[in-house]
Amino acid sequence: MIIITGGAGFIGSCLQAALAQRGLDTLVVDWLGSDLKWRNLGQHAPARIIAPEELDAFLETRPDIDAVFHMGAISETTARDADLVWRTNVALSQRLWEWCAQNDTRFIYASSAATYGAADKPDLFVDDPSRLNTLEPLNLYGWSKHVFDQHVMAGLKQGKSKPPQWAGLKFFNVYGPNEYHKGKMISVVKVKYDEVRAGKPARLFRSDRPDIADGAQARDFVWVGDVVDVMLWLYDNPTVSGLFNCGSGTARTYLDLAHAVCDAAGAPRQVEFIDMPDSLRGQYQSYTQADLTRLRAAGYTGAFTSLEDGIRQYVQTYLATENPYL
Repeated sequence: MIIITGGAGFIGSCLQAALAQRGLDTLVVDWLGSDLKWRNLGQHAPARIIAPEELDAFLETRPDIDAVFHMGAISETTARDADLVWRTNVALSQRLWEWCAQNDTRFIYASSAATYGAADKPDLFVDDPSRLNTLEPLNLYGWSKHVFDQHVMAGLKQGKSKPPQWAGLKFFNVYGPNEYHKGKMISVVKVKYDEVRAGKPARLFRSDRPDIADGAQARDFVWVGDVVDVMLWLYDNPTVSGLFNCGSGTARTYLDLAHAVCDAAGAPRQVEFIDMPDSLRGQYQSYTQADLTRLRAAGYTGAFTSLEDGIRQYVQTYLATENPYL
């Protein structure tokens, strides 16, 4: 059996769908709540679902687990409850790592490009573990992911026990189906589509930096299907371990994204610029781009979907249909 923490969430449920298509038994650790989050699993239910607070007791039964995909976390970049973020994003990750090490179980976990902080040049988004201590995350979420990355690398350096396979994936800006429960953390692709569908212009934040034009802020936007493919490749290659960037490898501007959404929706390219809210000033990454050198060197040869093709697929296969779920 395979455990997916956060398995009813965005990336977790897309991974669940792929593993279910392979006929693999999975246990999802998540809350479904009282909204429509259950629909993320509606077409590919796992063998079992347990709440996160039940996980420790379940693991004490020493179940036969092949791999743990640890996708569960508080992912809000504006999160303020540091104690809750620590318990959820750091302490739980540490316990799972130790359990996997003790029980000879593979461990693949979600890190984040938010760990890179204000890096704004391509050569700064390098996933070399020796550079970890130079990173300065801008927010609590990015810091929590960074702390666990450091915990992993420190333990390895000290020769502590480790899972037979381990991999941390620094996810960049992932978009795609099953993200609809994420509230204010939903991808900008979905937000722009909703605006365009309502007949409004796509609204973008004005730049808060004098050296970057409005709309020229750039991110590495990555299609969720590509992210799942990387995780499946890791599962299929149990000898591969390491900390890896997981993005498209290409930075694209928000203006590119807005135009791609308009094109996919069959709407005119109308864009309006608005002021960035105070809550984001000083915590906003104006540029990200995954350096994929180490992932490629590890043997991953899969192609990454272009922004235009990914948005077209998202809009026309999911968002513009009666059933937008994977």
